[in-house]
Amino acid sequence: MFKKFPAAVVSLMLLFVAAAPLAQAADYTIRATANSNTNDEDYDGLIVFENFVESASNGAIDVELFIGTQLCSKGAECLQGVADGSIDVYISTSGGAAGIFPYVQVLDLPYLMADDRIAETVLAGDFTRKLRAMALDDSDGAIRLMTIGNTGGWRNFANTKRRVREPADMEGLKIRTVVADLPQELVRALGASPTPIPWPELFSSFQTGVVDGSKNGITDIMGMKFPDAGLKYVTLDGHAYMGALWWMNNAKFMAMPADLRRVVVDGFAALQQATFASPKRKSIQAYADFAEGGGDLYVPSPAEKAKFKDAASPVYDWFKSNVRGGATVFSALTEAVAEAESELAGDTAADIQ
Repeated sequence: MFKKFPAAVVSLMLLFVAAAPLAQAADYTIRATANSNTNDEDYDGLIVFENFVESASNGAIDVELFIGTQLCSKGAECLQGVADGSIDVYISTSGGAAGIFPYVQVLDLPYLMADDRIAETVLAGDFTRKLRAMALDDSDGAIRLMTIGNTGGWRNFANTKRRVREPADMEGLKIRTVVADLPQELVRALGASPTPIPWPELFSSFQTGVVDGSKNGITDIMGMKFPDAGLKYVTLDGHAYMGALWWMNNAKFMAMPADLRRVVVDGFAALQQATFASPKRKSIQAYADFAEGGGDLYVPSPAEKAKFKDAASPVYDWFKSNVRGGATVFSALTEAVAEAESELAGDTAADIQ
């Protein structure tokens, strides 16, 4: 039986119910997708973004997350969704966006950014704004680049055959690449043979010898269990920072009042910092697990790394000559890197005193 409360208590309870604030529907909803999983840096960034934006907007903006391929499955398809408004936010690699914005492959050019501090300084500055302006112009104002974070740390060369100390050791190796010109040009420049293989087929391709190596970050190598397929050697040449480009439907963004646009921009800044940090933390255990399993980690000396950069330098000229907007964006990146190097050198000199 239900407990019967005195009339005075019932009246008081009803008063509290009436006084309780009613849940209000958000004024704006942001549908964000990442073709990854909940163990990925992209997901870490989206969780930070969701929490920040919903809190800082006081509930005026609701963020809905779609992790995996619920809304779309490939770069061109997903970016089309951003353009037509069926998707509000999408994260791509440079390769995933290159079919529409080919100049974003500048992030894949080797040995231009030396370390995390330089890369993070560059990507948090005017270089990203330059890419944003180019993408808005190319998409007739439909697709806005919000920020560039990280997804997986740094690309390094890994293989099943031998330790690679310098470009001469790459001779004859079949290196897996995506179906894109730039990474294939890089592998050729270093003396190896580029072999385009779909990502889901890479494990079996290592096992069967279809390819001997790849260019990946350590978290991807361990997450996909490539050592079980025979991958034993990783050369920490750090030839490319694994940039993550975060795109948004520009009409959705611009429809918000200025105060909420500021919240979204600040949310992407928080997301960027989260994705900068996440690979650093995850790579510690990944490197330890690789070494514990018998993997060989090799750090090239400065002289050896200089040989890699010299061998890869023809790729810069190829990019400037063959990629639409390549010369413009190459200058923008190299100038930003030079400024970051100068700024950080001054900071370091002050900090060590």
